[in-house]
Amino acid sequence: MKKGIHPQYYPNAQVICSCGNTWTTGSTQPVIRTDVCSACHPFFTGEQRIVDTAGQVDRFMKRLDRYGSHQADAAKRQTELQKKQEQRFLKQQLAALDLNSQTAQILNDANIISVGDLIKKVEKDRAGLLALEGFTPKALEEVQAKLAEARATYFVEA
Repeated sequence: MKKGIHPQYYPNAQVICSCGNTWTTGSTQPVIRTDVCSACHPFFTGEQRIVDTAGQVDRFMKRLDRYGSHQADAAKRQTELQKKQEQRFLKQQLAALDLNSQTAQILNDANIISVGDLIKKVEKDRAGLLALEGFTPKALEEVQAKLAEARATYFVEA
């Protein structure tokens, strides 16, 4: 062994824990300070508590809160996007439904111009639709089928 290159050894080095527990050991430092020891560590004590070392728990909780708020914002943006898509779908002209020309003409004469107008009529005033001259129950079935088909294809593409 070479002389003068090794650190000094302290056979009675004092170890001090943040909980107040102390003991002696051999070390190259005269005093050692530690945050956790066997007297206060949850594994040895059996109690469930969070040991916060240098604010790590606080940083984790802040990160978790940011993630939760990000998820909430993403869900909010998604619902707004769905509302906008629904509005665009309702504002489409009846030509987008590809109805037969007679049914389209009857609806146009009744001042039903957009898909939204037609959906309102179908949901709330079927009797009024059937009362239109030339509009038969078969035409109503065709309209409902075309609306369902258009909704499915529009929202799959979007």
